[in-house]
Amino acid sequence: MAGLTPGELAPDFTLPRDGGGTISLSAFRGRPVVLFFYPKDDTKSCTLEAISFTELASAFEAAGVELIGISPDSVKRHDRFAKKHELTVALAADEEKSAINAYSLWVEKSLYGRKYMGVERSTFLIDADGRIARIWEKVKVNGHAQEVLAAAKAL
Repeated sequence: MAGLTPGELAPDFTLPRDGGGTISLSAFRGRPVVLFFYPKDDTKSCTLEAISFTELASAFEAAGVELIGISPDSVKRHDRFAKKHELTVALAADEEKSAINAYSLWVEKSLYGRKYMGVERSTFLIDADGRIARIWEKVKVNGHAQEVLAAAKAL
């Protein structure tokens, strides 16, 4: 399946979220949204990424940008993860991988020569009209949240 490209309408989703309830991309139409997809709660890079977005959450909010983290972890895991690291960003639980698949991010990965399926760490900046403005693939965590914030402010 071919990946998404900037200019395309971002696939909508409704997923359960940390703290209860659900979160839908379409609910934020009219304002930009940053979706950061990550492999697993409480692993080194994923924790650093979530913390760096949380540290900049007020700057994203001031720019009118919504932040949503998405992984295949359960709501229960998200709740523990958010509490442990004092995360303030919304965390969507995609246990069925419906959004992950819609964004073509369930991919074969390799670790120490062992192949397995997992989430490719990627970030999507979606404009106020619901179109993909920018995509960061195979994200390196250091400095990433700042780069995304700069791009979001430039929308």
